[in-house]
Amino acid sequence: MSYYRHHVFFCTNLRDDGSPCCQQYDAQEARDYVKQRVKALGPAIPHKVRINNAGCLDRCAEGPTIVIYPEAVWYTYVDHADLDEIIDEHLVNGRVVERLRI
Repeated sequence: MSYYRHHVFFCTNLRDDGSPCCQQYDAQEARDYVKQRVKALGPAIPHKVRINNAGCLDRCAEGPTIVIYPEAVWYTYVDHADLDEIIDEHLVNGRVVERLRI
């Protein structure tokens, strides 16, 4: 098994031309929030998780985007409550959050 059980990639891209992008939804703040919360959960998460920045994931029309590997599950989110649900369900309990899946 890999050192990390999950790699979570947040698109934090900002497009110079003003076209839709994840950073318009404050994606960097969302990524920082998830990283802090995962770190705070510590032993509540039964395996190591890595929270990463990513360039454009090319799904801009679907809102702010994250992808979790190795499952290759794509999510969108609106607020911290959505991010908390992804953390609690997917990262802690291993269940895909279907309502946020893209």
